[in-house]
Formats: sequence, C-alpha cells, structure tokens
Amino acid sequence: MRPKVKYAVIYRHRDEYPVSVMCKFFGVSRSGYYDFVNRLGESARDAELAEKIRECQNKTDKTYGYRRVWKWLSDRNIERNPKTVLRVMKKYGLLSEIRRHRKWINLGQQVHKYENLLKRQFRADRPNVKWVTDISYIHTKEGVLYLSMIRDLYDNSIVAYKTATQQTVNLVLDTIRLAMKKEKKKVAAELQLHSDQGAQYASQAYFELTKFYGITPSMSRKGNPYDNAMAENFFSILKTECIYRHKPKTFKEANELIDRYIHFYNHERIQNKTGVAPLTLRHSA
Repeated sequence: MRPKVKYAVIYRHRDEYPVSVMCKFFGVSRSGYYDFVNRLGESARDAELAEKIRECQNKTDKTYGYRRVWKWLSDRNIERNPKTVLRVMKKYGLLSEIRRHRKWINLGQQVHKYENLLKRQFRADRPNVKWVTDISYIHTKEGVLYLSMIRDLYDNSIVAYKTATQQTVNLVLDTIRLAMKKEKKKVAAELQLHSDQGAQYASQAYFELTKFYGITPSMSRKGNPYDNAMAENFFSILKTECIYRHKPKTFKEANELIDRYIHFYNHERIQNKTGVAPLTLRHSA
C-alpha cells in the first residue's frame, strides 16, 4: 500500500483512533501524515494542535473551555498562545459543548443545523450552483480583521467578500447580500451555500436570509474541516501569497491588500487545472 493511500485511511478515521497509533500501525511518520493533510488545504500546525485538543476533549467529555485546554497542553509541554488554542477549537468544532450550548441559549438564538449536501463534491458544471463560505482572521497591529467570503466551485472565483473588525452574523449576512446583488439574475434555482458549523451560520438570521433568497444551506459535519476544504484553500492561498509576505500593520492596509489580491486572483491568477483565471472561465460559460 502506497504511503498516500495510508495517509488517506488515517485521515478518514482520525476521529475514531489516535493519529499517532494509526501512523505506527501503518509504518508511516506523523510528519508525513501532516504534510499530506497540509496538501489537502489544512494548516499542518493547526491540524496537529487540533489532534492534541481532540485528545484532551475526548478525555474530559468536551467539558473544557479553551483556558483549561491551554493549561492541559502546557502541562504536556505543548506551548501555544491561548488565543491560538481558542481559534483552533472554533475552527475544528472542538469547543466545550456545555459552554457553547449555554451561550446560545443566553443569546436567545434559535440554532439551525443543516445536512451536508455538498459531501465533498467540490466541482460544479456551471456557475452559481455550488457556493462555499467561511470567515478567516487577518492579524494587524490594530487587532484582528475578519474576512468573510463566498467562493463559486464552478470556477473557484470569489463571488463576494466583506471585512469587519468584529465577527458578527451581520458580516455573514452582508456577504450573502452582496453576492446576490451581483449574481441575482444568474443564480440557479438549486443554489447550495455550504459552510462550517460556526454560530453565524446556525443563527436564525442566516436561516431567514437564505430562505428569502431561495438558497439551500449545506453544512459541514462536526469535526470534519475538510468538508469545507475549498473555503479553507482560498484563505491559505490569500495568506501565503499576500498577507504573510506584506504583513499589514493597520486595518486600512489589510483591506487594501485584500482588495488588490482578490482582484488579481479573480482576473489574472492562472489556475493550474484550467490554465486561465477564474473570471475568464466564468465569462466563457
């Protein structure tokens, strides 16, 4: 069995068995496994940390908040910033179930969960049939800038994006409104919008807006980040090719970098699979 096949088997069963045990069983290195995960569009560092956090939460029945998880990691000589721990816990659906449930009740929000309709079928035969969406973090000296975007799986173009200094449901809603304003006359009747299980996407406001536009929500399974890999993939490209190189110091600089890069990405950046930029393919459809 080739290493790539072994890594795929390990990845598929990572929620059932410890990665370290499976790597030992298959005779492959953990570093090789995380390189494989990274090629799937995940951050190897985040994935490795998430595996340790998952081990902690399994042992504590998911009762630990991020501060206790951070202390648990520190006791095992795994040194990470507490904010990094919180970010990874949110990203991989590893937050305390007790704390998360209580928070939503206190907010008075009706929580909606949706079936995973996308099922990792990351291709579409025409525009505006399958969209994926997510929020990422852009760090500056002024604080964190949150970037919400919608990507079309037909040509991988960024249909719409919005930024804000706070991660609220309005950031998500404004992104959808902008996308529909731009593409309303071209949107397919069966348009799917896939997201992770973030609170914004489970909110009543999100439910009502998608219903208003006739959009069918789709949602990743709990603890399965690869279900929304194409959204994660774009953020990885943006940060590697732009943000990490230029290191914006202010919100203004970050917004200008994002605007320029997304315009370049949509109009000029050649995709290996198609040989043309996303909007070139879109306009030829």
